[in-house]
Amino acid sequence: MANIYTNAKIDFTDTSNTTVYTSPIATTSIIKSIVVSEDSGNADSISITLTAGAAVFNLFKTKAISANQTVELLSQPLIMQESEILKATAGTGNRLHMVISVLQINRD
Repeated sequence: MANIYTNAKIDFTDTSNTTVYTSPIATTSIIKSIVVSEDSGNADSISITLTAGAAVFNLFKTKAISANQTVELLSQPLIMQESEILKATAGTGNRLHMVISVLQINRD
């Protein structure tokens, strides 16, 4: 059983629903942090979902991000099982960046 610390980074250049992270096979992923920053000087919003099989769960629905603000979205860790997908959609392109910090616990 291996513990791997990693991160995923994204620069939202458009408003498409974007896969940020997928929990690998035979792995439980613990999302320790989701940091979103706005760097254009304009307020914006972000929506984040967790996809588990065919089910989609809203984690943040149109979460407001103030101009030039950096926000930590999690107050507690988020557990993801294997093959679950974290997706995000920016309200406007070329304004938001996201970095997530992950502990991957491989069951092999």
